[in-house]
Amino acid sequence: MSFFRTGDAPFVIAGPCSAETREQVLETAAALSKMPVKLFRSGVWKPRTRPGSFEGKGVEALGWLKEVKETYKLPVTVEVAEPEHVEQALLYGVDVLWIGARTAVNPFQVQRIADALKGIDIPVMVKNPVNPDVDLWQGAIERFERIGITDIAAIHRGFSSYEAASGYRNQPNWPIPIELKRRKPDLFIICDPSHITGNRDKVSEVAQKAMDMGFNGLMIETHPRPDEAWSDAAQQLTPQALQELLSGLIVRRQYTEDMSMANELEYLRQLMDSTDAEIIDLLARRMELTERMGAVKKACNMTAYQPDRWREIVATRSSQAGIKMLSEEFILALYEKIHDESIRRQLEILQGTTNEVKK
Repeated sequence: MSFFRTGDAPFVIAGPCSAETREQVLETAAALSKMPVKLFRSGVWKPRTRPGSFEGKGVEALGWLKEVKETYKLPVTVEVAEPEHVEQALLYGVDVLWIGARTAVNPFQVQRIADALKGIDIPVMVKNPVNPDVDLWQGAIERFERIGITDIAAIHRGFSSYEAASGYRNQPNWPIPIELKRRKPDLFIICDPSHITGNRDKVSEVAQKAMDMGFNGLMIETHPRPDEAWSDAAQQLTPQALQELLSGLIVRRQYTEDMSMANELEYLRQLMDSTDAEIIDLLARRMELTERMGAVKKACNMTAYQPDRWREIVATRSSQAGIKMLSEEFILALYEKIHDESIRRQLEILQGTTNEVKK
């Protein structure tokens, strides 16, 4: 049975960003042992952006985590970034290993860690790479699958951007974990709202959104005195705050046992399928018109891209979206995709690489 599928949902992982002192680690574990926490996390080796920041206590802290296991019967997990980390973590009886975002971005390093685990049966969690690339994330997971690791979970911790926007430390980019789940339906996916928000006041909001979207678990950084933390102080919760978050969390179900509601949902899905078929027909018709326009532009020696026309489309479609109570941002993103495909098809006609559509 999978380590991650034991007990009731959600699967909760909690603990401090960094193992700072033995007293801090054990104090946190004592509080978390009274909650529905399935796995105690703590950073032992900390990959920091700049030298001089606290980079963890290393092997010394592994001894503290071993004490957590023995005293509070809490399984423990640490981040590993080198084969040597793997060896040392296993020596101290660490139950689960996780691959950090800065490691997941490097296939060579992921493979080195995977090779160090060949023949070892241990659960592994893989955080998304720092850049929004679902193929890279999937590839990191598959490297562990190929060496025989069968108990794997993905951790969604958001994606780095040059400037923080919308109040997030790391952009959640929700479509990427959703796409990963589509590709790997049986994959256990955990959300890390601490790193997504970078702000303890917003952790609860993102945690609930993850539950609303069907995520399997949460990884939440917890510290007895967050303001005194040696790393990532702003995003860590107190154990009491974590207890309040978990108590107020609404856990959604994938299915309903209410047959009348299930039948209503199925009816609505059939209507949606029919509407989607109409949308596809309309898009096909629009592309046909696009190709006819491309033929006219070629005959008149005109450019495929017409800035004035695109500005007109943006303005009118955004206005129409508002009237229909649709998000203007959503409609603009949709029309950008449609416009890109239209330009691509017209360029093929202008360059003579496709057959022109006759009027």
